[in-house]
Amino acid sequence: MTTASLPPRRRSLILGSLLALVLVFGGSARLHAQSIAVMVNGEPITAFDIEQRAKLNALTGGKKYGVDPTANDIEQSFGGMAQRMRLSGDQLTKVLESKGIRPDTLKQRIRADMVWTSLVRGRFKESLQVGERDVATAVKETGDAPDAEAFEYRMQPVVLIVPRGAPQSEFEGRRKEADTLRERVTSCEEANSYFKSMRNAAIREIVVKTSADLPQSLRDILDKTPVGHLTPPEITKQGVEMVVLCGRKATTVDTPKKREMRDKMYVQKYEAKSKAYLQEVRRAAMIEYPGGK
Repeated sequence: MTTASLPPRRRSLILGSLLALVLVFGGSARLHAQSIAVMVNGEPITAFDIEQRAKLNALTGGKKYGVDPTANDIEQSFGGMAQRMRLSGDQLTKVLESKGIRPDTLKQRIRADMVWTSLVRGRFKESLQVGERDVATAVKETGDAPDAEAFEYRMQPVVLIVPRGAPQSEFEGRRKEADTLRERVTSCEEANSYFKSMRNAAIREIVVKTSADLPQSLRDILDKTPVGHLTPPEITKQGVEMVVLCGRKATTVDTPKKREMRDKMYVQKYEAKSKAYLQEVRRAAMIEYPGGK
């Protein structure tokens, strides 16, 4: 039996759910004491593998991750997925198990998507580039109102450290301290002088971001903050955090609308290349069925 004679649904299941995973991993998917359902490029795929991938595909659909696959990245992606579902990692594990899916199956899927994304981006790096002229033309063709003035911000993050497990009163005390410092600090030089000599405080190196890099809420705060002054304090896990605004200047290099359009055009190019490359890989794959059936 060949793949052409398979029902479309089964063929899609085997190729779409397993082929990319096996080819990218080089056959590293863990085998279980199950009967071999299919051989892909000489690698055995069990009925258990197919069942797990099918269940996961039905539950998660097509998710993509564009980072290199390290163990830490996979765990962070797993945790991030749980967080977006408003679950803890343990809760997501229980949800998967209730659907008959092992957590390792999802992590293998995450890893496969990471590897595949890196492979496509590396192989087609040049053709995936988006030209600035094309971006400007696309933005103009939308007919939307032009962006408000965009800025380049030079900032230094500041934190008044509160020990882990400290009572809420300590956070409030440091917040009041932060409010006092906001009245005193009028330049980046003063901020560095204060925070580098202060106990349980830290000031980081200058970070440069444009309006396109930041969410609207943070842009609004920075636009209302005078240069040389501190943003309003925010309580975090580390303590009380602020940003000293060291500089703000208008820029036309990047704007939120340009960034949005550039990202959209890149995704369109990536998806087209990914689809075409997957079809090419599928055509090159050799699939055998035990017993020649």
